[in-house]
Amino acid sequence: MEDVHSIFINTINRSSRCNGKGGTEKNNGDDERSSRYPFVKALSMSGGDGDNSYSTNSLLQKRVIRKVKPVLVKNTKGMMKNLNFPTYIKVADLGCATGQNTFLTMSEIVNTITVLCQQCNQKPPEIDCCLNDLPNNDFNTTNKFIAFFNKIVKSKGLCFVSGVSGSFYSRLFPSKSLHFVHSSYSLHWLSKVPKGLEKDTSCVYIAASSPPSTYKAYLTQFQRDFTTFLKMRSEEMVWNGRMVLTFIGRETIDDPLHRDCCHFWTLLSTSLRDLVSEGLVSASKVGSFNMPFYDPIKEEAIEMIRKEGSFEINDLEIHGFDLGQSNNYDEDYKLHSQKSKAGEKEAKCIRAVSESLLVAHFGVDVMDTLFNKFAYHVSQHTSCTNKTTVSLVVSLIRK
Repeated sequence: MEDVHSIFINTINRSSRCNGKGGTEKNNGDDERSSRYPFVKALSMSGGDGDNSYSTNSLLQKRVIRKVKPVLVKNTKGMMKNLNFPTYIKVADLGCATGQNTFLTMSEIVNTITVLCQQCNQKPPEIDCCLNDLPNNDFNTTNKFIAFFNKIVKSKGLCFVSGVSGSFYSRLFPSKSLHFVHSSYSLHWLSKVPKGLEKDTSCVYIAASSPPSTYKAYLTQFQRDFTTFLKMRSEEMVWNGRMVLTFIGRETIDDPLHRDCCHFWTLLSTSLRDLVSEGLVSASKVGSFNMPFYDPIKEEAIEMIRKEGSFEINDLEIHGFDLGQSNNYDEDYKLHSQKSKAGEKEAKCIRAVSESLLVAHFGVDVMDTLFNKFAYHVSQHTSCTNKTTVSLVVSLIRK
């Protein structure tokens, strides 16, 4: 097999609009929130390839990508057939993060196209693989995996890889230029912390102790962001183009404030309160920190898709959420050393996705202590079976 012809170019998005106006245009309320929550601008997965990096600690995300493979393959084939085997295909992975996971997705798409073209006696198209994430993302580490990508793709045609820096809550690509969009474990991140959380200072996210206004604030921000995401992609995608989106959600329950006792942000809240009790951080500092995150139920996501109106739902699946760190032990699962190991691995996973935000607000000095606390609290909940967190997988067709 020939090597893929690959290039990597970082481009900074300078065009942000929605309905003719700036997609990132701020009103006074947004300005106030930006000053209250400046740490949101630091959002990125931990870079490099060290012990605490995202590249080293993204096993869960890799497992999710593999689980979603049948939906990805099905929709890649459907896109090619519905578009009558175009000679050029532009694919985007939105929220690609850093490391090799994005290339697992891209190689699956490229290989599916290659095999389908061979089966249908069609000439393979030129494929443009665009990797997108926020400007703080470590694209350099991702760039090192181009050689890995070359090894796992089967295409003999031209294939190009480029990096596109910018928020997917804004325009990233020219109109009607995208054929296929993929996003995995990114859309649960909001563009900003919701307004109206000032009275909820005990937790960094929704919890059973939160007032109902907290849930409403988070849901409103998710509705705003997800609708914007769909509008932006509707402008960028060709007719009959496809999207496969995977994000963290929750199972339908009667109480929208309910989060498991072992929910990762619940455990982070507990760990931060430990630091307060030990005098390492102030209570006011913890009270002014909230996660720009939302885990919707499927009905909330469906409602937004149908209300925005640009896409038809093709597939909708729910998969059990498992950090993948604590289910591979021997029968004597309750041994302290095994539970501690499970806690340490989960702590590294959560640290890799949240440390940039936490450092920007609390400073780097308390990070090791914080996640040692987190690992301990995970170890105390390894037998928790009342888990409602799930992965939502939805594939969409551009109308």
